[in-house]
Amino acid sequence: MKDLFGNALFDYYNGNYTEDLKTATHISDEDDLPLPYLFRTYKEMPILEKKALELAKGNILDVGCGSGSHSLYLQEQNKIVKAIDISKGAIEVAKKRGVINAEKKALLDETETFDTILLLMNGTGIFQTLNNTTHYLKHLKTLLNENGQILIDSSDIKYMYEDEDGGLWIDTNATYYGELDYFLSYKGEKEAPMKWLYLDFNTLLTACTSVGLKCQLIQKGEHFDYLAKLSL
Repeated sequence: MKDLFGNALFDYYNGNYTEDLKTATHISDEDDLPLPYLFRTYKEMPILEKKALELAKGNILDVGCGSGSHSLYLQEQNKIVKAIDISKGAIEVAKKRGVINAEKKALLDETETFDTILLLMNGTGIFQTLNNTTHYLKHLKTLLNENGQILIDSSDIKYMYEDEDGGLWIDTNATYYGELDYFLSYKGEKEAPMKWLYLDFNTLLTACTSVGLKCQLIQKGEHFDYLAKLSL
């Protein structure tokens, strides 16, 4: 990986903001991901993120922390938080912004245990594919303290397959419709394509049940998105 995401965060933090990240999927055209949004304050966060931060308690793990906005808010609330991300640039920026405990690490390499694990900004994306989901959920179980919780958000993107008449053009013989090929580019450079997963709530519930996790719908968002709480 070229870490274009981390490079973009680093540019913005250092005052070299000249253009945004560009994203696309195999079912959607190229779109801008504004860098200021990745540095948003609590007031600027979507309602589901605010709800998750409100519910976060105890020793907290912030997975895919990006520039550290969630971790910084939690620190301001005098909460203990560890931030991890696979992007070296993101971790450097998070530290420079004041995140006390930030580490470049993949979720599957984490071994500490926590009272709250946050997976936000489509947290199910880290699972990559539906087949990978139970593997990640089993690992997440090992990271939970007694009475711990996983707060995760995602979206049901079935709406993206609707035609003008309201019908769906989903290929039932293909892979799960929430599995997307995700493309990221920045300043003319392209990152290696990656898999990114959006899970509808019922599919997440089924996966959780299969590995012995409770799955509770906490709140619905404004556009087919939701926040769920997973627990032992």
